[in-house]
Amino acid sequence: MSTILLKGGHLIDPARGFDAPADVVLRDGWVEEIAEPGKAKAAADETLNLKGLIVAPGFVDLHVHLREPGQTHKESIATGTAAAAAGGFTSVCAMPNTRPINDSPAVTRWMQDEERGAVVNVFPIAAATLGSLGEKLSDYRGLKRAGAVAVSDDGRPILDDHIMREALALAAKVGLVVIQHAEDTKISHGNPMNEGATSFKLGLRGQPAASEWQMVERDIRLASQEGGRLHVAHVSTAKSLAMIKLGRASKVQVTAEVTPHHFLFTEESCTTYDTRYKMNPPLRSAADRDAMLAALVDGTIDAIATDHAPHALFEKEVEFDKAAFGITGLEIALAATITALYHTKKISLTRVVELLATNPAKIVGLAGRGTLAEGSVGDVVIFDPKKRWTYEVEKTRSRSRNCPYGGMQFYGKVRATIVGGKVVFSEL
Repeated sequence: MSTILLKGGHLIDPARGFDAPADVVLRDGWVEEIAEPGKAKAAADETLNLKGLIVAPGFVDLHVHLREPGQTHKESIATGTAAAAAGGFTSVCAMPNTRPINDSPAVTRWMQDEERGAVVNVFPIAAATLGSLGEKLSDYRGLKRAGAVAVSDDGRPILDDHIMREALALAAKVGLVVIQHAEDTKISHGNPMNEGATSFKLGLRGQPAASEWQMVERDIRLASQEGGRLHVAHVSTAKSLAMIKLGRASKVQVTAEVTPHHFLFTEESCTTYDTRYKMNPPLRSAADRDAMLAALVDGTIDAIATDHAPHALFEKEVEFDKAAFGITGLEIALAATITALYHTKKISLTRVVELLATNPAKIVGLAGRGTLAEGSVGDVVIFDPKKRWTYEVEKTRSRSRNCPYGGMQFYGKVRATIVGGKVVFSEL
Protein backbone atom coordinates (compact mmCIF):
# COMPACT_ATOMS: atom_id res chain seq x y z
CA MET A 1 0.00 0.00 0.00
CA SER A 2 1.10 3.57 -0.65
CA THR A 3 0.58 6.94 0.98
CA ILE A 4 -1.62 9.48 -0.80
CA LEU A 5 -1.81 13.18 -0.02
CA LEU A 6 -5.13 14.78 -0.93
CA LYS A 7 -4.01 18.38 -1.23
CA GLY A 8 -5.88 21.65 -1.58
CA GLY A 9 -9.44 20.36 -1.33
CA HIS A 10 -12.33 21.41 0.87
CA LEU A 11 -13.08 18.70 3.42
CA ILE A 12 -16.67 18.06 4.49
CA ASP A 13 -17.17 15.52 7.29
CA PRO A 14 -20.60 15.89 8.97
CA ALA A 15 -19.79 13.20 11.53
CA ARG A 16 -17.21 15.57 13.04
CA GLY A 17 -18.88 18.84 12.11
CA PHE A 18 -15.91 19.62 9.85
CA ASP A 19 -16.39 21.93 6.84
CA ALA A 20 -13.17 23.72 5.85
CA PRO A 21 -10.14 23.56 3.55
CA ALA A 22 -7.85 20.74 4.65
CA ASP A 23 -5.25 18.28 3.42
CA VAL A 24 -5.81 14.57 4.01
CA VAL A 25 -3.15 11.89 4.21
CA LEU A 26 -4.11 8.27 3.53
CA ARG A 27 -1.64 5.57 4.53
CA ASP A 28 -2.08 1.81 4.10
CA GLY A 29 -5.81 2.21 3.56
CA TRP A 30 -6.50 4.43 6.58
CA VAL A 31 -6.79 8.14 7.29
CA GLU A 32 -3.52 9.02 8.94
CA GLU A 33 -3.66 12.79 9.15
CA ILE A 34 -6.01 15.74 8.67
CA ALA A 35 -4.03 18.97 8.41
CA GLU A 36 -4.45 22.63 7.62
CA PRO A 37 -3.70 23.37 3.95
CA GLY A 38 0.00 22.91 3.21
CA LYS A 39 0.85 21.70 6.73
CA ALA A 40 0.66 17.89 6.46
CA LYS A 41 3.62 16.30 8.26
CA ALA A 42 3.51 12.85 6.63
CA ALA A 43 5.48 12.17 3.45
CA ALA A 44 3.44 10.89 0.52
CA ASP A 45 4.15 8.59 -2.42
CA GLU A 46 1.45 10.30 -4.49
CA THR A 47 -0.16 13.73 -4.34
CA LEU A 48 -3.55 14.63 -5.78
CA ASN A 49 -4.07 18.36 -6.23
CA LEU A 50 -7.75 19.03 -5.54
CA LYS A 51 -8.15 22.80 -5.68
CA GLY A 52 -11.80 23.73 -6.09
CA LEU A 53 -13.01 20.22 -5.25
CA ILE A 54 -14.87 18.73 -2.29
CA VAL A 55 -13.29 15.88 -0.31
CA ALA A 56 -15.78 13.79 1.67
CA PRO A 57 -16.28 10.34 3.20
CA GLY A 58 -17.10 7.77 0.55
CA PHE A 59 -20.82 7.37 -0.12
CA VAL A 60 -22.73 4.35 1.18
CA ASP A 61 -25.70 3.04 -0.83
CA LEU A 62 -28.18 1.22 1.39
CA HIS A 63 -30.15 -0.27 -1.49
CA VAL A 64 -28.49 -1.93 -4.48
CA HIS A 65 -29.35 -4.99 -6.54
CA LEU A 66 -26.13 -6.55 -7.84
CA ARG A 67 -28.04 -9.55 -9.28
CA GLU A 68 -25.21 -11.99 -8.58
CA PRO A 69 -25.43 -14.90 -7.99
CA GLY A 70 -27.75 -16.16 -10.65
CA GLN A 71 -28.72 -13.20 -12.83
CA THR A 72 -25.53 -12.06 -14.52
CA HIS A 73 -27.40 -11.24 -17.72
CA LYS A 74 -28.58 -8.16 -15.77
CA GLU A 75 -25.52 -7.29 -13.70
CA SER A 76 -22.52 -8.78 -11.94
CA ILE A 77 -20.84 -7.75 -8.72
CA ALA A 78 -17.88 -6.53 -10.79
CA THR A 79 -19.92 -4.35 -13.17
CA GLY A 80 -22.31 -3.09 -10.50
CA THR A 81 -19.50 -1.99 -8.21
CA ALA A 82 -17.71 -0.32 -11.14
CA ALA A 83 -20.85 1.79 -11.64
CA ALA A 84 -20.92 2.47 -7.90
CA ALA A 85 -17.35 3.74 -7.97
CA ALA A 86 -18.20 6.11 -10.82
CA GLY A 87 -21.01 7.46 -8.66
CA GLY A 88 -18.78 8.09 -5.63
CA PHE A 89 -20.00 5.08 -3.65
CA THR A 90 -17.26 3.29 -1.76
CA SER A 91 -19.70 0.84 -0.14
CA VAL A 92 -22.91 -0.76 -1.38
CA CYS A 93 -25.42 -2.83 0.56
CA ALA A 94 -26.60 -5.63 -1.71
CA MET A 95 -30.20 -6.81 -1.50
CA PRO A 96 -30.90 -10.55 -1.18
CA ASN A 97 -33.21 -11.19 -4.16
CA THR A 98 -30.54 -13.13 -6.01
CA ARG A 99 -30.80 -16.68 -7.36
CA PRO A 100 -30.52 -18.42 -5.02
CA ILE A 101 -31.94 -15.99 -2.47
CA ASN A 102 -29.27 -14.83 -0.05
CA ASP A 103 -30.75 -16.47 3.04
CA SER A 104 -27.63 -18.40 4.10
CA PRO A 105 -24.17 -17.59 5.45
CA ALA A 106 -22.65 -19.46 2.49
CA VAL A 107 -24.20 -17.11 -0.09
CA THR A 108 -23.39 -14.08 2.08
CA ARG A 109 -19.72 -15.09 2.16
CA TRP A 110 -19.70 -15.94 -1.57
CA MET A 111 -20.86 -12.42 -2.44
CA GLN A 112 -17.91 -10.93 -0.54
CA ASP A 113 -15.24 -13.23 -1.99
CA GLU A 114 -12.49 -11.33 -3.80
CA GLU A 115 -13.07 -13.57 -6.83
CA ARG A 116 -16.28 -11.59 -7.49
CA GLY A 117 -14.10 -8.69 -8.65
CA ALA A 118 -15.75 -5.95 -6.60
CA VAL A 119 -14.00 -2.58 -6.76
CA VAL A 120 -15.92 -1.13 -3.80
CA ASN A 121 -16.97 -2.67 -0.48
CA VAL A 122 -19.91 -5.06 -0.72
CA PHE A 123 -22.01 -5.44 2.43
CA PRO A 124 -24.74 -8.05 1.88
CA ILE A 125 -28.25 -7.56 3.21
CA ALA A 126 -29.56 -11.04 3.93
CA ALA A 127 -33.09 -12.32 3.50
CA ALA A 128 -35.25 -11.75 6.56
CA THR A 129 -37.11 -15.01 5.91
CA LEU A 130 -36.07 -18.24 4.25
CA GLY A 131 -36.43 -17.89 0.52
CA SER A 132 -37.98 -14.46 1.17
CA LEU A 133 -41.27 -16.33 1.45
CA GLY A 134 -42.33 -14.55 4.62
CA GLU A 135 -42.93 -17.77 6.54
CA LYS A 136 -39.86 -18.59 8.66
CA LEU A 137 -36.97 -16.44 9.82
CA SER A 138 -33.51 -17.05 8.42
CA ASP A 139 -30.44 -17.55 10.64
CA TYR A 140 -29.78 -13.96 11.74
CA ARG A 141 -26.84 -14.78 13.97
CA GLY A 142 -25.10 -16.89 11.35
CA LEU A 143 -25.80 -14.32 8.65
CA LYS A 144 -24.35 -11.50 10.75
CA ARG A 145 -21.21 -13.54 11.48
CA ALA A 146 -20.86 -14.11 7.74
CA GLY A 147 -20.95 -10.34 7.10
CA ALA A 148 -24.61 -9.37 6.63
CA VAL A 149 -25.33 -5.83 7.84
CA ALA A 150 -29.16 -5.98 7.77
CA VAL A 151 -32.07 -8.26 6.92
CA SER A 152 -34.80 -7.62 4.36
CA ASP A 153 -37.10 -9.42 1.94
CA ASP A 154 -36.85 -6.44 -0.42
CA GLY A 155 -38.82 -6.97 -3.57
CA ARG A 156 -41.36 -8.59 -1.28
CA PRO A 157 -42.81 -7.24 1.96
CA ILE A 158 -43.00 -9.12 5.23
CA LEU A 159 -46.80 -9.28 5.30
CA ASP A 160 -47.55 -11.48 8.30
CA ASP A 161 -47.75 -9.53 11.57
CA HIS A 162 -46.38 -12.42 13.63
CA ILE A 163 -43.36 -12.90 11.34
CA MET A 164 -42.62 -9.18 11.36
CA ARG A 165 -42.79 -9.16 15.15
CA GLU A 166 -40.33 -12.06 15.28
CA ALA A 167 -38.02 -10.39 12.77
CA LEU A 168 -37.88 -7.13 14.75
CA ALA A 169 -37.33 -8.93 18.04
CA LEU A 170 -34.60 -11.28 16.79
CA ALA A 171 -32.84 -8.57 14.80
CA ALA A 172 -32.76 -6.43 17.95
CA LYS A 173 -31.07 -9.25 19.90
CA VAL A 174 -28.51 -9.85 17.16
CA GLY A 175 -27.86 -6.18 16.42
CA LEU A 176 -29.25 -5.92 12.90
CA VAL A 177 -31.72 -3.49 11.33
CA VAL A 178 -34.85 -4.76 9.56
CA ILE A 179 -35.30 -3.09 6.17
CA GLN A 180 -38.87 -3.27 4.96
CA HIS A 181 -40.21 -3.00 1.42
CA ALA A 182 -43.44 -1.35 2.52
CA GLU A 183 -46.11 -2.65 0.19
CA ASP A 184 -49.34 -4.38 1.12
CA THR A 185 -49.67 -6.59 -1.94
CA LYS A 186 -53.29 -7.33 -1.03
CA ILE A 187 -53.92 -3.68 -1.89
CA SER A 188 -51.33 -3.00 -4.60
CA HIS A 189 -51.81 -6.29 -6.49
CA GLY A 190 -48.44 -5.63 -8.12
CA ASN A 191 -50.05 -3.04 -10.41
CA PRO A 192 -47.67 -1.20 -12.73
CA MET A 193 -48.07 2.46 -11.67
CA ASN A 194 -49.56 4.83 -9.11
CA GLU A 195 -53.32 4.88 -8.81
CA GLY A 196 -54.86 8.20 -9.79
CA ALA A 197 -56.08 10.32 -12.66
CA THR A 198 -52.99 9.54 -14.75
CA SER A 199 -53.38 5.77 -14.47
CA PHE A 200 -57.07 6.16 -15.36
CA LYS A 201 -56.24 8.17 -18.48
CA LEU A 202 -53.60 5.62 -19.53
CA GLY A 203 -55.88 2.65 -18.94
CA LEU A 204 -53.38 1.12 -16.51
CA ARG A 205 -54.14 -0.47 -13.16
CA GLY A 206 -52.78 1.53 -10.24
CA GLN A 207 -51.24 1.00 -6.82
CA PRO A 208 -53.04 3.07 -4.16
CA ALA A 209 -50.79 5.15 -1.90
CA ALA A 210 -52.39 3.26 0.99
CA SER A 211 -50.61 0.08 -0.06
CA GLU A 212 -47.41 1.75 1.17
CA TRP A 213 -48.39 3.97 4.08
CA GLN A 214 -50.63 1.43 5.77
CA MET A 215 -47.69 -1.00 5.83
CA VAL A 216 -45.43 1.70 7.23
CA GLU A 217 -48.02 2.43 9.91
CA ARG A 218 -48.27 -1.25 10.86
CA ASP A 219 -44.50 -1.74 10.99
CA ILE A 220 -44.01 1.28 13.23
CA ARG A 221 -46.71 0.00 15.55
CA LEU A 222 -45.01 -3.40 15.75
CA ALA A 223 -41.61 -1.80 16.29
CA SER A 224 -43.04 0.24 19.15
CA GLN A 225 -44.15 -3.01 20.78
CA GLU A 226 -41.19 -5.26 19.99
CA GLY A 227 -38.32 -2.77 19.95
CA GLY A 228 -35.56 -3.14 17.42
CA ARG A 229 -34.64 -0.90 14.53
CA LEU A 230 -36.84 -0.46 11.47
CA HIS A 231 -35.66 1.08 8.21
CA VAL A 232 -38.25 1.97 5.59
CA ALA A 233 -36.92 1.45 2.07
CA HIS A 234 -37.70 3.74 -0.89
CA VAL A 235 -40.39 5.91 0.71
CA SER A 236 -42.67 7.37 -1.96
CA THR A 237 -45.82 8.81 -0.33
CA ALA A 238 -46.46 11.86 1.82
CA LYS A 239 -48.63 9.81 4.17
CA SER A 240 -45.71 7.41 4.82
CA LEU A 241 -43.61 10.38 5.91
CA ALA A 242 -46.37 11.41 8.31
CA MET A 243 -46.34 7.91 9.83
CA ILE A 244 -42.56 8.07 10.25
CA LYS A 245 -42.80 11.41 12.04
CA LEU A 246 -45.43 10.01 14.40
CA GLY A 247 -43.28 6.97 15.08
CA ARG A 248 -40.27 9.07 15.99
CA ALA A 249 -42.42 11.22 18.25
CA SER A 250 -43.24 7.98 20.08
CA LYS A 251 -39.51 7.10 20.35
CA VAL A 252 -39.64 4.28 17.79
CA GLN A 253 -36.24 3.62 16.19
CA VAL A 254 -37.27 4.16 12.58
CA THR A 255 -35.20 5.53 9.71
CA ALA A 256 -36.07 6.06 6.07
CA GLU A 257 -34.52 6.42 2.63
CA VAL A 258 -35.70 7.94 -0.63
CA THR A 259 -34.44 7.32 -4.17
CA PRO A 260 -33.44 10.00 -6.69
CA HIS A 261 -36.25 8.96 -9.03
CA HIS A 262 -38.84 9.55 -6.35
CA PHE A 263 -37.68 13.12 -5.76
CA LEU A 264 -37.05 13.91 -9.43
CA PHE A 265 -40.01 12.42 -11.31
CA THR A 266 -43.77 12.03 -10.97
CA GLU A 267 -46.41 9.69 -12.37
CA GLU A 268 -46.73 12.05 -15.36
CA SER A 269 -43.47 10.56 -16.68
CA CYS A 270 -45.43 7.39 -17.48
CA THR A 271 -47.74 9.09 -19.99
CA THR A 272 -45.77 7.79 -23.00
CA TYR A 273 -45.76 4.23 -21.61
CA ASP A 274 -41.95 4.43 -21.36
CA THR A 275 -40.97 1.44 -19.22
CA ARG A 276 -37.85 3.22 -17.99
CA TYR A 277 -40.25 4.98 -15.61
CA LYS A 278 -41.73 1.78 -14.25
CA MET A 279 -40.49 1.00 -10.78
CA ASN A 280 -41.80 -0.29 -7.47
CA PRO A 281 -42.90 1.67 -5.52
CA PRO A 282 -44.22 3.54 -8.54
CA LEU A 283 -43.65 7.19 -9.32
CA ARG A 284 -46.27 9.06 -7.34
CA SER A 285 -48.10 12.39 -7.58
CA ALA A 286 -46.43 15.80 -7.75
CA ALA A 287 -47.59 16.40 -4.16
CA ASP A 288 -45.82 13.22 -3.04
CA ARG A 289 -42.68 14.21 -4.94
CA ASP A 290 -42.70 17.63 -3.29
CA ALA A 291 -43.14 15.95 0.11
CA MET A 292 -40.00 13.89 -0.54
CA LEU A 293 -38.03 17.05 -1.29
CA ALA A 294 -39.34 18.75 1.85
CA ALA A 295 -38.49 15.69 3.97
CA LEU A 296 -34.92 15.71 2.66
CA VAL A 297 -34.67 19.29 3.84
CA ASP A 298 -36.31 18.90 7.26
CA GLY A 299 -34.59 15.65 8.24
CA THR A 300 -37.54 13.27 8.11
CA ILE A 301 -35.65 11.30 5.48
CA ASP A 302 -32.29 10.06 6.70
CA ALA A 303 -30.63 8.80 3.54
CA ILE A 304 -30.64 8.79 -0.23
CA ALA A 305 -30.34 5.31 -1.75
CA THR A 306 -30.46 4.39 -5.42
CA ASP A 307 -32.44 1.13 -5.50
CA HIS A 308 -30.16 0.35 -8.46
CA ALA A 309 -32.15 -2.37 -10.24
CA PRO A 310 -30.55 -3.46 -13.51
CA HIS A 311 -32.52 -5.41 -16.12
CA ALA A 312 -31.75 -6.76 -19.57
CA LEU A 313 -33.33 -4.94 -22.53
CA PHE A 314 -35.71 -7.80 -23.28
CA GLU A 315 -37.17 -7.42 -19.78
CA LYS A 316 -37.94 -3.74 -20.33
CA GLU A 317 -38.71 -3.46 -24.05
CA VAL A 318 -42.21 -4.91 -23.72
CA GLU A 319 -45.68 -3.58 -22.88
CA PHE A 320 -45.78 -1.40 -19.75
CA ASP A 321 -47.91 -3.96 -17.90
CA LYS A 322 -45.41 -6.74 -18.60
CA ALA A 323 -42.12 -4.89 -18.10
CA ALA A 324 -39.91 -5.54 -15.09
CA PHE A 325 -39.93 -3.00 -12.25
CA GLY A 326 -36.82 -0.94 -11.63
CA ILE A 327 -34.11 1.30 -13.04
CA THR A 328 -30.36 1.81 -12.65
CA GLY A 329 -29.04 4.87 -10.86
CA LEU A 330 -25.68 4.48 -9.14
CA GLU A 331 -23.86 6.90 -11.41
CA ILE A 332 -26.20 9.90 -11.00
CA ALA A 333 -27.21 9.88 -7.31
CA LEU A 334 -24.84 12.67 -6.29
CA ALA A 335 -25.70 14.75 -9.35
CA ALA A 336 -29.43 14.32 -8.79
CA THR A 337 -29.06 15.41 -5.17
CA ILE A 338 -26.94 18.45 -5.98
CA THR A 339 -29.14 19.49 -8.90
CA ALA A 340 -32.50 19.13 -7.13
CA LEU A 341 -31.48 20.20 -3.63
CA TYR A 342 -28.12 21.99 -3.35
CA HIS A 343 -28.18 23.90 -6.63
CA THR A 344 -31.68 25.15 -5.75
CA LYS A 345 -30.40 26.28 -2.32
CA LYS A 346 -32.64 23.89 -0.39
CA ILE A 347 -29.79 22.15 1.47
CA SER A 348 -26.06 22.59 2.11
CA LEU A 349 -23.24 20.40 0.86
CA THR A 350 -22.87 19.16 4.43
CA ARG A 351 -26.44 17.83 4.24
CA VAL A 352 -25.66 16.25 0.84
CA VAL A 353 -22.78 14.29 2.39
CA GLU A 354 -24.87 13.44 5.44
CA LEU A 355 -27.59 11.91 3.24
CA LEU A 356 -25.21 9.94 1.02
CA ALA A 357 -22.45 8.93 3.45
CA THR A 358 -22.73 9.75 7.15
CA ASN A 359 -26.29 8.62 7.85
CA PRO A 360 -26.28 5.46 5.67
CA ALA A 361 -23.12 4.26 7.43
CA LYS A 362 -24.79 4.81 10.82
CA ILE A 363 -28.01 3.06 9.84
CA VAL A 364 -26.30 -0.26 9.09
CA GLY A 365 -23.48 0.17 11.60
CA LEU A 366 -20.44 0.47 9.36
CA ALA A 367 -17.81 1.34 11.95
CA GLY A 368 -15.00 3.54 10.66
CA ARG A 369 -16.97 4.57 7.58
CA GLY A 370 -19.11 7.59 6.83
CA THR A 371 -16.37 9.80 8.32
CA LEU A 372 -12.80 10.87 7.55
CA ALA A 373 -11.64 11.19 11.13
CA GLU A 374 -8.03 10.23 11.74
CA GLY A 375 -7.91 6.45 12.15
CA SER A 376 -11.01 5.83 10.03
CA VAL A 377 -11.10 3.75 6.84
CA GLY A 378 -9.62 5.51 3.81
CA ASP A 379 -12.84 5.54 1.77
CA VAL A 380 -13.08 8.91 0.05
CA VAL A 381 -15.11 10.66 -2.65
CA ILE A 382 -13.87 13.74 -4.45
CA PHE A 383 -16.41 15.80 -6.37
CA ASP A 384 -17.03 19.11 -8.10
CA PRO A 385 -20.39 20.56 -6.97
CA LYS A 386 -20.39 23.19 -9.75
CA LYS A 387 -19.59 21.01 -12.75
CA ARG A 388 -22.40 20.90 -15.32
CA TRP A 389 -22.56 17.73 -17.39
CA THR A 390 -24.82 15.45 -19.39
CA TYR A 391 -25.31 11.82 -18.43
CA GLU A 392 -24.59 9.47 -21.32
CA VAL A 393 -26.18 6.13 -20.52
CA GLU A 394 -24.29 4.53 -23.42
CA LYS A 395 -21.11 4.96 -21.37
CA THR A 396 -22.46 3.38 -18.20
CA ARG A 397 -20.25 0.94 -16.34
CA SER A 398 -23.31 -1.06 -15.40
CA ARG A 399 -24.20 -4.06 -17.54
CA SER A 400 -27.73 -2.67 -17.98
CA ARG A 401 -29.11 0.55 -19.45
CA ASN A 402 -32.68 0.56 -18.14
CA CYS A 403 -32.35 4.14 -17.05
CA PRO A 404 -34.37 7.33 -17.71
CA TYR A 405 -31.46 9.68 -17.01
CA GLY A 406 -29.77 9.43 -20.41
CA GLY A 407 -29.41 12.88 -21.95
CA MET A 408 -30.33 14.70 -18.73
CA GLN A 409 -28.16 17.61 -17.64
CA PHE A 410 -26.96 17.75 -14.05
CA TYR A 411 -24.81 19.81 -11.72
CA GLY A 412 -22.27 18.00 -9.55
CA LYS A 413 -19.75 15.48 -10.84
CA VAL A 414 -17.71 12.80 -9.10
CA ARG A 415 -14.05 13.31 -9.96
CA ALA A 416 -12.46 10.43 -8.04
CA THR A 417 -13.33 7.58 -5.69
CA ILE A 418 -10.87 6.01 -3.28
CA VAL A 419 -11.59 2.71 -1.50
CA GLY A 420 -9.30 1.62 1.31
CA GLY A 421 -6.63 4.04 0.15
CA LYS A 422 -6.76 2.86 -3.47
CA VAL A 423 -8.04 5.01 -6.33
CA VAL A 424 -10.74 2.95 -8.08
CA PHE A 425 -12.22 5.70 -10.26
CA SER A 426 -10.64 8.92 -11.49
CA GLU A 427 -11.42 11.77 -13.85
CA LEU A 428 -8.82 14.09 -12.29
